[in-house]
Amino acid sequence: MPAVKKIAAVGALAVAGLLAFVVVDGWTAFGARATGARLARLQASPQWHEGHFVNPQPLRNSFWKMLTGLLHSSPDTSPAVLPLRPPLVDGDAPRVVPPASGLRVTWLGHSTMLVELEGRRFLTDPVWSPRASPLGWVGPRRFFPPPIALDALPPLDAVVISHDHYDHLDRATVVALGARGVTFVVPLGVGADLVAWGIPEAHLVELDWWQRASFGPVALVCTPARHASGRMLLDNDKKLWAGYAFVGAAHRVYYSGDSGLFPALRDIGARLGPFDLTMIEVGQYGQAWPDWHMGPEQAVRAHQLVGGRLLLPVHWGAFALAYHAWTEPIERAVAAASRAGVALVAPRPGQSFEPASPPPVEHWWPALPVKTAEQDPIVSTQME
Repeated sequence: MPAVKKIAAVGALAVAGLLAFVVVDGWTAFGARATGARLARLQASPQWHEGHFVNPQPLRNSFWKMLTGLLHSSPDTSPAVLPLRPPLVDGDAPRVVPPASGLRVTWLGHSTMLVELEGRRFLTDPVWSPRASPLGWVGPRRFFPPPIALDALPPLDAVVISHDHYDHLDRATVVALGARGVTFVVPLGVGADLVAWGIPEAHLVELDWWQRASFGPVALVCTPARHASGRMLLDNDKKLWAGYAFVGAAHRVYYSGDSGLFPALRDIGARLGPFDLTMIEVGQYGQAWPDWHMGPEQAVRAHQLVGGRLLLPVHWGAFALAYHAWTEPIERAVAAASRAGVALVAPRPGQSFEPASPPPVEHWWPALPVKTAEQDPIVSTQME
């Protein structure tokens, strides 16, 4: 018995040591809590209730399905060989010549897009690090290198952050972009993270849902989303999550951020649409968390609800964050769009396109076994 106790004690010390190492190693990346005037402002938000932000339609989760889903996960959640070498587009000069139509978008993987709209440039949820993690040695590893080097990006009017999860808010990338003096537009509370990482308050714009910031002729409107936030277990939902509408004089673009399907999509379309382009998340879904992410078929429905003309599926093809095959989101999105008569674009990483003349869908990804919408339906709750 004493030997068992000694082994248990050694094991407990080892676990405690590992946890301490992780906390110390990831401490800076965890970010910071809102305090002072920033805390007072977020506490005054209509979305703040009893110490945290909430969704009008609460998120449903099934811990049991999450566990059992591991037993049925695809063997192709990541490419067989990393880093993946998809047919990347040479991004050495994005994009010196202004788009002829006034609107051009470059998909850089996952939820990182360069949006060029009526003379202004915006970068969404930039992640250049090799992992979506607070730690450099563990966590979801990106499938392919960023198709454009960070220092090769053109001058930016703003970097737009949808929420604080690691696959959307990357400390190393923020610090590198901050050194260029760029403005960051973030939801309430997220500014605390950026200030902790050295971004000056003067370079921050923090918005609640439906609030807006102007960049010349373009209004950037923070829109509702149905999701969550948190970078460590003790800060869940202490900062807001959001989507965005880019509203110009002649063009409009909608970015969903991370979100399940929710009724206010209709309001977004009515108040800010129709949209020349919607950039809506289609990946990292599961029946265990149907309200956190839309899934491909509901992304097509969301596109219709907001009044979109062309759909760019995003939030896929860069990190394994769910149990499905890495190509399944785009395969199902293409099929769902075809059934619904929705125009869709599926650019290669680094490929620029103008929604006025989108390229045809090119199946640049490999053909892998995937589940269909009928085999694995994702249905958000409380939609009506």
